[in-house]
Amino acid sequence: MKPYYQDDLITLYHGDCLGITEWLDADVLVTDPPYGIAWASNTMHYDRTKAATKNAVKNDESTMLRDSVLQLWQPKPAIVFGTWKIDRPKNTKHRLIWHKTKMNPGMSSAPWFTAEEEIYVLGSGFTGKAKQNVYPTLEARGGQDGLSAQTGHPTPKPVGLMEALIAKCPDGVIADPFAGSGATLLAARNLGRQVIGIELEERYCELIAKRASQSAFDFSNL
Repeated sequence: MKPYYQDDLITLYHGDCLGITEWLDADVLVTDPPYGIAWASNTMHYDRTKAATKNAVKNDESTMLRDSVLQLWQPKPAIVFGTWKIDRPKNTKHRLIWHKTKMNPGMSSAPWFTAEEEIYVLGSGFTGKAKQNVYPTLEARGGQDGLSAQTGHPTPKPVGLMEALIAKCPDGVIADPFAGSGATLLAARNLGRQVIGIELEERYCELIAKRASQSAFDFSNL
């Protein structure tokens, strides 16, 4: 299949990751899949009734797609984003925490609000000096100047966070079958790693291609 975008390190395909198999030849999976919370932006909360809205994450009504991808991938090493609200992937070996230090409660009047996401480690071969399992980031996602506004994607990950995760991955090609805003692809390239991405929505393929081609742009915080 012809790539949507390609350079020396990044190869991006537009389509369904269950129908495109090139990513299965990679060595390490690093991805933020739809994991069953029916996330829709601008709702101020997780709302399954609004999963079909324009900014909703596609295929996020269940863990079916996530689990199908991981079944195809096992037993190779993987880093997979998720939430404590949904069952963790099978064979999870460790749990990391992404702490969003600039997260705010928005309109909520609850005494607490969520400011983290879980990250699951599967498989073996991860390396590097031992460190705490909490990864704090300073970037705000929401708001006029947040990551979502800057990237045009509702659930972007900071490239710096993805670089820190990939730095502990085993050698070889990185795969991201849910490429989204392209943070994994950009982070892998920044570290000199080859990476294969798949993205279902063409508007996000266009976003990734634009970000990847603008080599003069500072991607370290997006």
